[in-house]
Amino acid sequence: MRSSIFLVCYFFFLSNLVSSQESSGNSAPFVSSSYDSFKTGEWLKFRIHYGIFNASEAILNVKEDSINSEKIFKAIAIGRTTGLARLFFKVEDLYETYFTKSLVQPIKSTRNIYEGGYTKNVEVEYDYYNGKAIVKDLEKDETNKVTVSNNVQDLVSTFYYLRNHFDVKKLKTNDFIRITMFIDSENYNFKMRFLGYEDVKTRFGIINCLKFNPIVESERIFNNNESLTLWVSNDKNKIPIKIKAGLRIGSIDADLDEFKGLKHPFKIKIK
Repeated sequence: MRSSIFLVCYFFFLSNLVSSQESSGNSAPFVSSSYDSFKTGEWLKFRIHYGIFNASEAILNVKEDSINSEKIFKAIAIGRTTGLARLFFKVEDLYETYFTKSLVQPIKSTRNIYEGGYTKNVEVEYDYYNGKAIVKDLEKDETNKVTVSNNVQDLVSTFYYLRNHFDVKKLKTNDFIRITMFIDSENYNFKMRFLGYEDVKTRFGIINCLKFNPIVESERIFNNNESLTLWVSNDKNKIPIKIKAGLRIGSIDADLDEFKGLKHPFKIKIK
């Protein structure tokens, strides 16, 4: 499966994830009820930097939609290179995911991307009754069925699922959060380690954050499998504030640049 550093920064997870393996630390407690961390109209914009250069931007927003008369959420994720980076490596990525409101369970997802000449246009429908994902490659006019579990998430829905369905109050240092993700016609066991709490300086002020270490493959891009660090606001919104990726050459930082439509007050300390 194609690695994409841009996906790391857009969604704070990877399209090239490490397989689940035994490691130290407990699994973090999940809860069955929703914490209501987001609502219709939430809009987040992230600025991605490579050194002193603005390399790209990512926008995530969620709105209400319906499928078969059922009211659901539709999440849209857009990623693109900007400025000089666009001249050297043009990226235009569009992801759309439809998921249930209560469980944050993906019903349908689309992926239409252009990355430096590489293109992909895929639509996935989830048939939980038969335990299958129907994957339609619109470029090749091919359809495949892949076995999935009832608790599977896709790349975008994972972002919203984790915000609503794990109990941060019960997290202990070195606990692991684990989840099965379906990406590029394959199931991946994603995990990230909770590192504790930390104040992060942002353009909005000082924000207290939960700090995580998503476990990633290090072969081609990262220094090692713990080179990715994620900071999430320690409030009811639980939105990503910052990500830092240590690469084999330099590093990439992604920072929350703009936001609107948050469900809860954003806790910011005065600068």
